[in-house]
Amino acid sequence: MAISHPLSLQLYSARNFPPLEAQLATIARSGFTNVETFGPLHEDAARTRRLLDQHGLTAKSAHFSLDMVENHPVRTLDIARTLGVVVVVAAYLAPEQRPTGIDDWKSLGIRLARAGDGFGRHGLRFAWHNHDFEFAALPDGSNPIEHVLGPDLLWEADLAWVVRGNADPKAWLERYRGRIPLVHVKDIASAGQNTGEDGWADVGTGTLAWAKLWNACAAAGAQIMIAEHDNPSDFERFARASADAMRKFSEGAR
Repeated sequence: MAISHPLSLQLYSARNFPPLEAQLATIARSGFTNVETFGPLHEDAARTRRLLDQHGLTAKSAHFSLDMVENHPVRTLDIARTLGVVVVVAAYLAPEQRPTGIDDWKSLGIRLARAGDGFGRHGLRFAWHNHDFEFAALPDGSNPIEHVLGPDLLWEADLAWVVRGNADPKAWLERYRGRIPLVHVKDIASAGQNTGEDGWADVGTGTLAWAKLWNACAAAGAQIMIAEHDNPSDFERFARASADAMRKFSEGAR
């Protein structure tokens, strides 16, 4: 299946390079057509939408906290509708919020499924975004990600975090094939490199075999490929280099 949005970018990558108007201009100039929004940009969703429209960009997905999706679903739904979002993503758990036992991870999965059902009744899809901690084996040999996703929750796969969790991204893509509408396209620098950028790299310049992973993502059903760098020292460099690489990966997959 062809990827419908191969050039997307998570705006968290640009957070240290305000203002938003300049960020969006750089993103559009680099060739991206879609973005993924996050918390601060939702405070005035109407303004964010106006700026996206001005730069010819869409926002098909957005990151929200667990508190927002569970305790403020009406507000979350309003933001999503204002932005034109079709996939609501629960994005992160702080260390003090993370379950410690198997039953607690299972309970989290049940809570997420319940939240997803609520958004589904309003025509939205709902997914979980991983980090590395979901791949730390539990005492019974299972991984938290299995309990979080449960039988049918969608997954926004961040493959660089999968690798940092010492897991095989291709194996997990295959396992959840058909349940992965979005993927974070992120890269990891070689050992000892880019220490000032927390060891991350521009897409296509690091250690992940993205030319092959791109095809695996497409085979798993991914429709939105989202560039991300958690701490770039130069946002324009990251956007330009990543868009160039993602275009090549997309063309090579045809």
